[in-house]
Amino acid sequence: MTLPSRTLALLAAALLLSSAPAGAQMMKTPEVSPDKAPTKAAPASKAEVQLSFAPVVKKAAPSVVNVYASHVDKRANPRASAMEEFMRRFFGEDDRGGGAAPGERAKKSLGSGVLVDESGLVITNNHVIENMNEVRVALADRREFEASIVLRDPRTDLAVVKIKNPAPGLVAMPFGDSDVLEVGDFVMAIGNPFGVGQTVTQGIVSALARTQVGSTDYQYFIQTDAAINPGNSGGALVDLQGRLVGINTAIYSQSGGSHGIGFAIPAGMVKAVVDSARNGAATVRRPWLGARVQTVTPDIAESMGLDHPTGVLVASLQPKSPAEEAGLKRGDVILSVDGLSVEDPEAFGYRFALRGTSGQTRFGVLRGTGRLTTQVKLAPAPETRPRDVLKVRTRSPFLGATLVNTSPAVAEEMQVDFPAEGVAVQSVDEGSIANRAGLQKGDIIVAVNGVAVPTTKDLDRVTRNTLNAWEVSINRGGEVLTSVFGG
Repeated sequence: MTLPSRTLALLAAALLLSSAPAGAQMMKTPEVSPDKAPTKAAPASKAEVQLSFAPVVKKAAPSVVNVYASHVDKRANPRASAMEEFMRRFFGEDDRGGGAAPGERAKKSLGSGVLVDESGLVITNNHVIENMNEVRVALADRREFEASIVLRDPRTDLAVVKIKNPAPGLVAMPFGDSDVLEVGDFVMAIGNPFGVGQTVTQGIVSALARTQVGSTDYQYFIQTDAAINPGNSGGALVDLQGRLVGINTAIYSQSGGSHGIGFAIPAGMVKAVVDSARNGAATVRRPWLGARVQTVTPDIAESMGLDHPTGVLVASLQPKSPAEEAGLKRGDVILSVDGLSVEDPEAFGYRFALRGTSGQTRFGVLRGTGRLTTQVKLAPAPETRPRDVLKVRTRSPFLGATLVNTSPAVAEEMQVDFPAEGVAVQSVDEGSIANRAGLQKGDIIVAVNGVAVPTTKDLDRVTRNTLNAWEVSINRGGEVLTSVFGG
């Protein structure tokens, strides 16, 4: 039999009343004045935090900032014709931002950052300030400050800027230990997506040690499903104690928005870059091994008695390098660095890079079927000869390229093998003749028109000649390629 709705309501009321203690009376709930509202305490357990993330956000949010970067080209021609000016504006080529004076052109970038020191040091992504020369930092309370670029580290896609005249009371976010994170841990992403203002999203650690992201030289990312969108770059990935465990840097997206696959640079790498800036360094110095390592395949693992592919295989060693001095041999498999396991070359590169450039580190090594431990000296790669930087300005296939003499230090920075005879391409200007000729950073120029060019002075001498055809031999990734230009 179906009961009428009024009867159902009365039954529900009766059940509620019957659950009250005997003798209980209906009482009006007293109103609580706003100044006597209960205060929230930081959660003491994961169970408590499920009620609200607000205490964690209140602790961490003041340390997350907006980073506004711009590049003002003061060399723009102030005498450009009215027609040129009209064409630039009409076709959207005039990207002058607010504040650019007449005759100046400005490009702008928007991202996020994290205050990591009360003195005003802010960590952000290098791509946020790449090619920029003016930076402003806006705090969560909307105060804005001019900032200077202290350090750029393209290899990790990290950069450090410093507020020029910091106000007292800046709140720095403490570092957490990214090595103790586990898949399934709660995390929050804080940043400024799409420029809408500071935004907090919550999720979990989806995966660790992701290595196929492709945005930096050091492929070792935290993956999270906390929503990360354009503008979040450089923002904080925070644990439940309000500590920095990563810097949000990339997303996997086919639409430009979040699909729940975001990546953060682990706090361990972030701290190494910040420490370099605190010590006054303009670049990050990392330890040099002097060995080329490669992935352990299933066949290699089986032949060495490993139950699964892990570690890195030593493929070659450089003379008088820390690897050779430590007694490593070709065919060894490095399984761990200071007791921390390494599963592949990316994991090894990350672990070794964090050891610093002084003292020693301990490698766990598999040689044949036996295991041993060896101590490896930590030192930066040496510059065995001056770089003698050459910016080619004469018309040739190298016009627009910056070239340097090779050395272990240069090879380490460019992630190429050394020794390699020739001159290294340090950078290539976009749209230049060298760019159109296909030159790439890390290429080693071996010979021009059949003449060896072991130094930048040799290459400079060759490029001073006016020729109709150029035959250029390039060492790229160990393979020598020869191309003919012009003619």
